[in-house]
Amino acid sequence: MTRRNLKWSLSLLSLSVVMPAISFPSYADETSSPHRPLPKSLEKEHARPTPVPLKKRQTTSVISGNEAISVSGKRVRNHGAEVAVTRTIMERFIPGTNPMQVLSQSLPGANFTSSDAFGLDTAANTFYVRGFTQTQIGATLDGIPLGTQGFTNQNGVSITQAMIQDDLAGMTLSQGAGSLDTFSAQLLGAAMSYVSSDPTDKAGGRLSQSFGSYNAFRTYARADSGVLNPSGTKFYASFARTESNLWKGEGYQRELQADAKLVQPVGPHGKLTGFFGFGNFTQANYLSLTKNMWQRLGRDTTYLKPDYEKAKLWAYYAQYTSDVPPGYEGVLSNDEVGNYAWDGSQIQRSYLSSVTGHFDLTEHLHSDTIAYSNIASGVYGGTNNFVTSPSYGVPALLPDGTVSGVPMALQRAHADMRRLGFTQKLSYEAPHHNLIEGGLWYENNRWVYDARLYEDTPEAAHNMMSDFKKGTGHTWFENTYNSNSFQFFLQDRWTIIKGMTLLAGFKSLTQTTHGGTKNDYTQQLIDEGWNAYYRRPARGSLTASGAFLPHFSFDYHFLDHHEVYWDIAENLRAYDYYSQTTSGTAWGGLGNASQPAQQVFDANKKVLKPERTWNYVVGYRYDDRYFTGTVDYYHTDYFNRLASITEGTANNTRSAYMNVGRETMDGVDILGSVRPVEGLEITNSFSWNNARYQGTGINYGGKLYSLKGKRQVYYPAYMYKANLAYQWRGTQFNFNVNYIASRPMTFLNDVHLPPYWLANATLSHDFGQIGFAQHLKTSFGVTNLFDTNYIGGVYGAASVSGDNNSNLFVGAPRQFIGSIGAQF
Repeated sequence: MTRRNLKWSLSLLSLSVVMPAISFPSYADETSSPHRPLPKSLEKEHARPTPVPLKKRQTTSVISGNEAISVSGKRVRNHGAEVAVTRTIMERFIPGTNPMQVLSQSLPGANFTSSDAFGLDTAANTFYVRGFTQTQIGATLDGIPLGTQGFTNQNGVSITQAMIQDDLAGMTLSQGAGSLDTFSAQLLGAAMSYVSSDPTDKAGGRLSQSFGSYNAFRTYARADSGVLNPSGTKFYASFARTESNLWKGEGYQRELQADAKLVQPVGPHGKLTGFFGFGNFTQANYLSLTKNMWQRLGRDTTYLKPDYEKAKLWAYYAQYTSDVPPGYEGVLSNDEVGNYAWDGSQIQRSYLSSVTGHFDLTEHLHSDTIAYSNIASGVYGGTNNFVTSPSYGVPALLPDGTVSGVPMALQRAHADMRRLGFTQKLSYEAPHHNLIEGGLWYENNRWVYDARLYEDTPEAAHNMMSDFKKGTGHTWFENTYNSNSFQFFLQDRWTIIKGMTLLAGFKSLTQTTHGGTKNDYTQQLIDEGWNAYYRRPARGSLTASGAFLPHFSFDYHFLDHHEVYWDIAENLRAYDYYSQTTSGTAWGGLGNASQPAQQVFDANKKVLKPERTWNYVVGYRYDDRYFTGTVDYYHTDYFNRLASITEGTANNTRSAYMNVGRETMDGVDILGSVRPVEGLEITNSFSWNNARYQGTGINYGGKLYSLKGKRQVYYPAYMYKANLAYQWRGTQFNFNVNYIASRPMTFLNDVHLPPYWLANATLSHDFGQIGFAQHLKTSFGVTNLFDTNYIGGVYGAASVSGDNNSNLFVGAPRQFIGSIGAQF
């Protein structure tokens, strides 16, 4: 966004959509009661459920690394509006693949896109489930709240940075509004629950190595202690390194990860678990594009590095003229020239630790307590084409076509996040087949975001991956936010008759955030010759609160193979915060030079209401040895949609953040899976979604627009997925193909992204034991098999109309990745 041509984006937080629940077998310490169905993961393959006698609750996870649970229900029947994806399913994909990418390629209604084969580029990742984005879906790891799963870590940590994918035992996706016991201040319509594997009872380890296109490699190693003493102490420690050159332009992306888990039984009725996860992402970014930039200059167009003279020339044209460089007349606009820069990158580090205690207080009363901390830091940014490095004078275009001076500088944001919190859950197996559960969550989060400028020189630019120390450079502004979140839930799961359960409950959620601009030095930079521009400082507090958010669900298994279920719930989402310059938050991008941001914030505060959704889903599932079929219908009513828009008269506009209406959504997901012979499974699914805005009278740039009847941006109305999985002895083959229909990229639906087909294939073979190595396994995978040129990830807000928003990322081309691994 340039200061000369502000492209105010209507950043409606994606409309909520109800997603089909993904039922993951519960943790073992959460079941084994006559009042609650035994997890189907404990049943023999194809065996019918039988009555379960009362027994003491287990203290080890029922989700083991060797468990073979399939999404289609071959080895486990999904329960209600939930679906499970376990290690067996994840093993079908390239080692290290983003878990959200696995979900997307396995389930209807989900869509994940990125710019790299592993799906680890946090800036370019986009994940939707029935219209909800990853920033609107609750996420937990072993019950630890993960917060927003977006690009930056302002109030949480992405699962790819919290834990190594190989150490996940499985994950569930909960349909509808998500479970009441999912602790999240962002949840509007669905919940992802990740479960880590436990240390093994026998000492050993695992090792794998992958190599691929663009000098990609991945190393993973894990050591398990085995049971160390009579009390049952055991632990593991893991390490992973993933690295690849960019598939276009210069630079690389590197991810270093480590995690460790310790399990200590406490007598026959308790268990303590300690967890630590570390992630270090160093990434050169891919350039985000407009649709025109992609179509006119091709998929390989990106940052201008290593041509430094060209970078200075294009920065001069963008900042000091309204023209385009010679040869680009009629190809690019002046705004699009300004989108090109020397480089962009980020460095992200995250530390997540927790202590969990599970105790059977009595035979029927059980307690789960988690205390956790999450510390993260980030250095974000790149070349800013709209400021000038002051030491070299005012830039000028020379007769030979070069530029004097340096019409650009490095802008970096130094960010720090610290989360501290705890959760407490109690479950009571009450008389008359009732399981009563309740719990609470408290979290304090501090977020610091300081922007600084660093001069480039006439001869050379900065080092892209420099880890600039805090306190260096020229400070532009400093932001600090502090939030306190509290959530309480209470629910009763009543088994009416065998196979029929009714859940009723509610939650209360409140979050108060205080903060914003601490210091702003724009005028000082202008005086020093940086040619800086208005940065919109604002500060204050906001509270989002819902005292009674109800949730009802029903599930009935009958005639052995049939199941019907429904789910109804209300949710509330707290206000986003990030920085004073970022649109789409209550504190960011407000006002203009004549109407200060603080004035607009104070006016908004009087009328803002937090976003709410009502989600409804009804479904039917049939499951037997040879066929699984599901049909889900869902409906969502989305109230108090918040957006950054421009308001006012045509000659006196300003940016504001306000409620702009509501949205409704209807959709259907259909899945069918056949298993005609042993080892072969063929799955097809189809998704239809009709999400429509209902708001009228949007004031954009001094003109009124109506959004009524317009489709939700960036989410396809149709998706088709096919998957073929075949296993014969130690050999396994997996092929999946997805069709994604066109997606509107503006709120007025006047520009669309074209549809595309995307396919992937993997082939692996387990040689069994060879020498001291057990399960020696090789695999070979191809991503984007047909080398489709398509727009994948989208970052940031959509425009009201027109192709003037450079927030699109091109999907990675075809890549080959081979792996070899073994257990010891």
